[in-house]
Amino acid sequence: MNITEKKRILVVDDEITVCKSIRAAILSDEFDVDTALSGEEALEKDAARPYDLIISDLMMPGISGLDLLQSLKRNRPDAMVIMVTGYPTIKTAVRSVKLGAFDYIPKPFTPNELRSLVSRALRRNDQEGEGKHHLPPAKIPSGLFYISGHTWLRREGENRAVVGILPEFCRSIPKIERVELPDAGVDTFLGEVIVRIADNRGSSHRVWSPASGRIIRVNGDLREQPDRLRTDPFRGGWLFEIESFDLEEDLKSLSRSG
Repeated sequence: MNITEKKRILVVDDEITVCKSIRAAILSDEFDVDTALSGEEALEKDAARPYDLIISDLMMPGISGLDLLQSLKRNRPDAMVIMVTGYPTIKTAVRSVKLGAFDYIPKPFTPNELRSLVSRALRRNDQEGEGKHHLPPAKIPSGLFYISGHTWLRREGENRAVVGILPEFCRSIPKIERVELPDAGVDTFLGEVIVRIADNRGSSHRVWSPASGRIIRVNGDLREQPDRLRTDPFRGGWLFEIESFDLEEDLKSLSRSG
């Protein structure tokens, strides 16, 4: 690849060792990777020359990750941002997606998990640059709740709901080879990994649960027909049914289609 065609990525964290670790995990012939030790420095660097992708820690002194995200989106609505978070801030990470982050990745994570997420973000960037915009909320069936770019939830009763994947998630990955579903009876929590999707390039993509509760039924057909996630996302491509611990509380963290 010609050096002028390299994707430019900025890693933002107040700890230099973390910046170096993330940079080392994603550095390749395809990427130029810079670092910034504060939100202020990140804004200055992006203003001087916008990055294709910004990976930022959520909790930083001064300008926090959320503050950085909101400033970037005000200045450049098409900014592509991934948030890095720890377990205690998962709800804040879900909120960051609601505010415009492409995705988040909880610590600890492996280099392969980070590279898979970076690949998906840049693939989405390329698609939007070509005019293949992601599905807007207006196209989601009315009455569904969702984590933008990830999962949808359809309420089926006071504390029961069916969960599936939004079409834009599937469009941001290559051909789906395998869907790893949870087992019935397993507990899951809002914003945590509940499903993994393997693509034909060897990457594994993590899918977040939109609610906390117990899995009571899964769509086993997806194990044999994984492409139903693409062809019938809101009906035959559902993932699982959940009995929520507190559905009303979980819904406060989600967006809703009109």
